[in-house]
This record gives sequence, C-alpha cells and structure tokens, in this order.
Amino acid sequence: MANSRARSNSVPREDRGGGRAREARESGRGLRRVAGGAQAASAPDRLTDTDRLLYDRVRLGILSALAVNATLSFRELKQLLATTDGNLSVHARKLEDAGYIACTKSFSGRLPRTEYRLTATGRRALQGYLDHMEALIRAVKKL
Repeated sequence: MANSRARSNSVPREDRGGGRAREARESGRGLRRVAGGAQAASAPDRLTDTDRLLYDRVRLGILSALAVNATLSFRELKQLLATTDGNLSVHARKLEDAGYIACTKSFSGRLPRTEYRLTATGRRALQGYLDHMEALIRAVKKL
C-alpha cells in the first residue's frame, strides 16, 4: 500500500514558487518565462503599468465614491459598498497608508465618527486608473 505522503510533493507549498509570483504581482512587476521554464521579474509592461492598489473592488469603490462626495462616513461607505466592518476597515487603511484618502476621527456625543475624504494623490491615482482602463477598452474595440 502506497503512503499518501510519499506520493505528494515533498516541497512545502510556500516554497513552490508561489511566493515569488505573489510578490511580483503585489509589487507590480510582471513575470516572464526564460530558458528552462524559470520565471524572472521583468519591468512593468503597458498592461501591468497601473496601480495594483486599485484592482480591488472595495478599494476602487471607496475612491470612486469619494471622488463624487466631499466626505463620507464609515457607515455610509459600508452601506454604499455592501461590505463588512472589517473588510472596509482593512481596505480603507491600505488607501490611507498610500496617501489616497484622509481619515478624520471624532465623536458625535458618545458615538465615534470616522469620515474619509479623497486626497489630491488619490484623485490622480483614480484618474490614472480610469485613463488606463479607457485605453484598454479603445484597444480592444479596434480588434
């Protein structure tokens, strides 16, 4: 009887190259195949030369909503994007760390109130993303 462990790949999952690919995706670098099938990092090409931070639906939704509203509260964004507290909090923090949105915390009576607004950097990033998507749409329509 064959041992199931002997049949499986003995290399741990995190050492199978997925880490390099994930790291390249998150950093915006593309991967290309080289001789022997190995992967090497390449300079960003035209298709991947966009802000990876905006690929997520919730983060893009936050920036889009703030582009048409001066400020929105945490509660308003949560309802608008139909997401959970934790999910919205994590995505908003990433955008705040990148300098795309600004967060103001205050109290309304005894209740905490968190408000977000789009920064000039965030507006430029959103505009760049939209310009890139429009260019892709035009290129595909030519086919």
